[in-house]
Amino acid sequence: MPETSSSATPRPARFDVAGIGNALVDVIAHADDEFLAAHELVKGSMTLVETERAVELYAALDGAVEMSGGSAANTMCGVASFGGRAAYIGKVNSDDLGDVFGHDMRAVGVAFRGGGRDHGTPTGRCVIVVTPDAERTMNTYLGVSSFLQPGDVDDETVADSTVLYMEGYLFDRDDAKAAFRHAARIAHDNGRTVSLTLSDSFCVDRHRADFRALVADEVDLLFGNEDELLSLYEVESFDEAVAALRAECRLAAITRGADGCVIITADEVIEVDAVPVQQVLDTTGAGDLFASGFLYGFTSGADLRECGRLGSVAAAEVISHVGPRPLVELHTLA
Repeated sequence: MPETSSSATPRPARFDVAGIGNALVDVIAHADDEFLAAHELVKGSMTLVETERAVELYAALDGAVEMSGGSAANTMCGVASFGGRAAYIGKVNSDDLGDVFGHDMRAVGVAFRGGGRDHGTPTGRCVIVVTPDAERTMNTYLGVSSFLQPGDVDDETVADSTVLYMEGYLFDRDDAKAAFRHAARIAHDNGRTVSLTLSDSFCVDRHRADFRALVADEVDLLFGNEDELLSLYEVESFDEAVAALRAECRLAAITRGADGCVIITADEVIEVDAVPVQQVLDTTGAGDLFASGFLYGFTSGADLRECGRLGSVAAAEVISHVGPRPLVELHTLA
């Protein structure tokens, strides 16, 4: 298991959490199951697409809403909404969408570090189709975001953040894997906590061996949902997954939908109920916002049960409306 700190006492942090992930612009629209069938989309999946496919889907949607997005970026916005100090590292181009992305992040109080510029590849975007059952189907054009490399990591930001939060979606290229390892080393050398979100079961299927190695070697705090955890350890039961996880990671927060979440340590499994909502309208961002509440509590010194409760509060807020970010200041709900 990784060590959470160096031998030296960490200096005071400028940020509570620094996130690293795919910097994307979300394009969100409602459509029915017939739309999914007509465009050969697998409900609930996250599919990586090329430019032509992204343009085709965008043109087929009516009434789409565009906003800066990306999983770890959503989480950092949630941390800021709770009143935490958040920073974000993600690669964008110097195009209109890249400028909009940076402006949006700074507008909600997140310090944005855009990495080096690549003028040959556009800023990424994610086309999200929300069906009437609140399931979201994502088609992602990563663009320049996937080209993040170690040189794009702002070492000072990572060193000055209590927790480093890394997004599994970014893990498709070797340079990005190297950037994760680099950032984790910087964090640990400065006595910081390293966390990872598994992001998606399809993502886990693609990168299982690399994720397992990262969890065993570098990760102090793991986020994911039940399906992702089962996939990570290739087991059939949740109890088996928990046992495997305990051998490799000291702390994990695993969501289980309407059944709430469980917080797993070496000694116990803490169950926390989900916060009820009147109607689930869109599950986009539920895991991202859960992580934001947990991380805000964790960096504020709350006990683990309270961290789970704060995560559930944030998740409940975001699934009660369309879009992956809170519509109210989360600190008012805490």
